Amino acid sequence: MELKKELKILGWITAVFLFAFFMPIESARFTEAILAMFDLAKWYAQEHVILCLLPAFFIAGVIAVFVSKGAVMKYFGAKAKKWIAYTVASLSGAILAVCSCTILPLFSSIHKRGAGLGPAIAFLYSGPAINILAIILTARILGFEMGIARVVGAVVFSIVIGSAMSFIYRKEEKVKREEQMSFPDIPEKRPMWQTAFHFFTLVLILVFANWGKPAEGVTSGLWYWLWAYKWHITSAFGLLLVYSLIAILKIKWQHVLLAVIATGASAFLSSSPLIPMVVGIGALSVITLIDKKDEDNKEWTIASWEFAKQIMPLLGIGVLLAGFLLGSTHGDTAIAGIIPNEWIANLVGGNSLFSNFFASIVGAFMYFATLTEVPILQGLMAAGMGKGPALALLLAGPSLSLPNMLVIRGVLGTQKTLVYVALVVVMATASGLIFGAL
Repeated sequence: MELKKELKILGWITAVFLFAFFMPIESARFTEAILAMFDLAKWYAQEHVILCLLPAFFIAGVIAVFVSKGAVMKYFGAKAKKWIAYTVASLSGAILAVCSCTILPLFSSIHKRGAGLGPAIAFLYSGPAINILAIILTARILGFEMGIARVVGAVVFSIVIGSAMSFIYRKEEKVKREEQMSFPDIPEKRPMWQTAFHFFTLVLILVFANWGKPAEGVTSGLWYWLWAYKWHITSAFGLLLVYSLIAILKIKWQHVLLAVIATGASAFLSSSPLIPMVVGIGALSVITLIDKKDEDNKEWTIASWEFAKQIMPLLGIGVLLAGFLLGSTHGDTAIAGIIPNEWIANLVGGNSLFSNFFASIVGAFMYFATLTEVPILQGLMAAGMGKGPALALLLAGPSLSLPNMLVIRGVLGTQKTLVYVALVVVMATASGLIFGAL
């Protein structure tokens, strides 16, 4: 019997027992926090997993299987010019309308394919931070000044934080660069434009399936038009995916046709877009797994499943913890967590070092789905939050969250994750102080 292992088990049993024994179920604050925890988990499952995460896993699978190591290293590795690597990484968020959790499988994929730590971190930060929808909404609701500050801050952040991580772990990166410099140039299995077509078709399905509703009262303009017809647009890109599966991946057209019929029938019979999305993803998984022509097609779905296994449990734990600690705020719902919202509002007034630092910490741990940070900040600013802390929360919040940190730790390890989180918090605090003083 290994004493250390048995003591660890005893410790966990004791901790669970003490929690159950002293559980303050008579406290209204505690019971509301429990409700917030499950409310956030339910909302996350209904609104985020099917439309955001599942497509993101398949996009990550494309990178892992169809994009060669040589192609990743061409733009993000040792052979890439730094200005190209950081430019591509820092501006990627303008294309991807994703949150801090949806970016994770994409980050994990390019990191495993040989991307340098600096560009990979820049990609990880910029993905959720500067998606074009969030920037427009920020400028419209919180003011043009705040919108510009968010764009500039996010791009600069991604480059500075990525460069800092690369410098801190320069010895490891040097070894990786030396290995990559001797890596032979392996020709692509298919023309790069075909892989790019397949990849961006999936990305655009993800983007338009999650296109945010315009501000209350807006009934015209490009944004409203795209939102009103987003499922028509998503369906059009779905047809391009059908073309890609047949013409590029060479999957039997009969199998693809059956998948299309199943997806179309579910869309016709159901009023919820979640059903056809689930059916479509299930059908895609089946036709790729049974494909005999190209082993990569089967590997695509297997790789997507590997990302799901790695990320989903940690995200689930993180969402529950975030809901319990900080509450559940989405749509018209506002349920307080164990930490009272009034405390947060009172602590982020003015433009002191503490208020900016506290806003950065809250933003780093709180979970924000894409675009939800703007109405939340609108409410906090109405309650007295300063513009400096508001920017600090905007720069720390969308790119970090407790669920996000748990997954990053699984990819990078504890030390690198702590350094990354610390860099984001410090940079957000400094930016808030500067912006608040202007």
